[in-house]
Amino acid sequence: MPSHIEDYAVIGDCETAALVGRNGSIDWLCWPRFDSGALFAALLGKPDNGFWCIEPVGEVKRVARKYRNNTLILETEFETVDGGAFALIDFMPLRTSGCSHVVRIMRGLRGQVQVHTRLALRFDYGAIVPWVTRLGPGCIKAIAGPDMVVLRSDRELMAEGFTHTNSITIDAGETAHFVLSYGSSFDPLPGPIDPFGMLEQTTAEWQTWAGQYKTCGRYAKDVVRSLITLKALTYRPTGGIVAAATTSLPERIGGERNWDYRFCWLRDATFTLMALLSCGFQTEAEAWRRWLRHAVAGKPSQVQIMYGLAAERRVPEWTVPWLNGYLESNPVRIGNAAAGQLQVDIFGEVMDSMYQAQKAGLAPDSSSWDLQVKLMEHLETIWQQPDEGIWEFRAGRRHFTHSKVMAWLAFDRAVKSVEEFGLDGPVDHWRSVRDRIHTQVCQHGYDNTVGAFVQSYGSKELDASALLISLVGFLPPSDPRVKSTVDRIGEQLRINNLIRRYRTDSSCDGLSAGEGAFLACSFWFADNLILQGRRDEAVELFEHLLSLRNDVGLLAEEFDPVAGHMLGNFPQAFSHVALINTAHNLAKSDKPAEQRSGHKSQKPVA
Repeated sequence: MPSHIEDYAVIGDCETAALVGRNGSIDWLCWPRFDSGALFAALLGKPDNGFWCIEPVGEVKRVARKYRNNTLILETEFETVDGGAFALIDFMPLRTSGCSHVVRIMRGLRGQVQVHTRLALRFDYGAIVPWVTRLGPGCIKAIAGPDMVVLRSDRELMAEGFTHTNSITIDAGETAHFVLSYGSSFDPLPGPIDPFGMLEQTTAEWQTWAGQYKTCGRYAKDVVRSLITLKALTYRPTGGIVAAATTSLPERIGGERNWDYRFCWLRDATFTLMALLSCGFQTEAEAWRRWLRHAVAGKPSQVQIMYGLAAERRVPEWTVPWLNGYLESNPVRIGNAAAGQLQVDIFGEVMDSMYQAQKAGLAPDSSSWDLQVKLMEHLETIWQQPDEGIWEFRAGRRHFTHSKVMAWLAFDRAVKSVEEFGLDGPVDHWRSVRDRIHTQVCQHGYDNTVGAFVQSYGSKELDASALLISLVGFLPPSDPRVKSTVDRIGEQLRINNLIRRYRTDSSCDGLSAGEGAFLACSFWFADNLILQGRRDEAVELFEHLLSLRNDVGLLAEEFDPVAGHMLGNFPQAFSHVALINTAHNLAKSDKPAEQRSGHKSQKPVA
């Protein structure tokens, strides 16, 4: 049985990532990329689908874990009832060649501890038992098809069925180590590495990177941890940032709302860009913008809502019959069929991200502007069509209010790009279209009887995406319609001080009803409170959200405010990006929300 989602921590090498439980078990690792088949898939199935556990043999009295200061190096301390204790240090060195490594170091702290190690290697999402060969003392090789892993250790592992095990005695001051390395089965063996030298090198690399952060207020440590998490979800060869390191962690336990998030969404573009730029990470922001330009390049009518790590367009969705899902939440999905949906809002995100990047001083690109002009020509032909919307509903298209607001945003940013940067475009025509969209949204998106902007034209349902109306500058935060929308959302979509995306008890997306609170929406609610001058309420909500992180500062996509557990894929980039932006909204007088919208808060920040 897998651990609770919040009991996992992430380690990674900026090309893939592994989840390590508080019990010392690695239950998820895709190699060689985030979107590759999993070598360890027990998270979504059973132990026989692959895992690697290192834990004390005796009864455990206490487990405490942390990341080494400003790094992605996980340190877990196990203390047994008889007083013995050891530290388990888990990390992945930042990749410099085609080989990737997981390093696990045990270090005795007090007394003597007997440690049990069990390794079950399974390729292709836990389906394939590899052929294992012993290469020498403490070294085995496992091969199946194109995949190969090599385990090197200063201790032996014994074959036991289709797993490898050993019990190791660790005295205070003593160490033991394992290095698991991945490579193509058709290439030479991955070379050995010095685990202790690599530990110090990886520590220095992460701390040097995090040291670029321009500290900002009392939430600086919280922001740094989220930045490191965001960096961990970055595919370094291209600059693309995956939405999460996992697939099919459910939005409702036992339900079918289980999606593959190991891809890059255009929708994340502006929020991510603003988070990186506000923290001083120009290189990462430029890499993300470059990935974005490459992804949308081509015929405008073929722009997708999401792409692969290297901007691949084909991400076909299929289900894995041999995995029973996290806590029986099935199906387990690989790929994401939402890539083929029409979601008009992504054009607003693309145009806004390009505008914000140039406004922040990133070097302009004339070919990029030519592409943006073509995107605007295409958007003009489709913005009046119904679409699947921001939440990627699979129950038919509608005229979603948020989609229309973001179409307005696209034309607004096109106009501003001409006005502010001297670019060439049909600005008068764009202004006319922008104004027409604005009028339509105000007429059909706002319902006087509800007292709020609603989910879609003609609907009475609230939707937390309406919280973006003031954040993108569609209306000022002082507008009575914005204020009443925020109030209605706070009254009807809030549960235990968290904001749900929409009411799911009516199964409005065509799937089983019910899910947790979407954490990014709760951060957006705090952003609106800041812009309306309700700072004390915003601080209270923000600090409540901080308290929901697990013991190493990570957030999933959602949180169950009743059961008190995380839900959805993990760790979730969107949640951490929202945390960063809200922290900066609270800490700076010239806040990211205001930079994006052009509005000023109604009350100066104290």
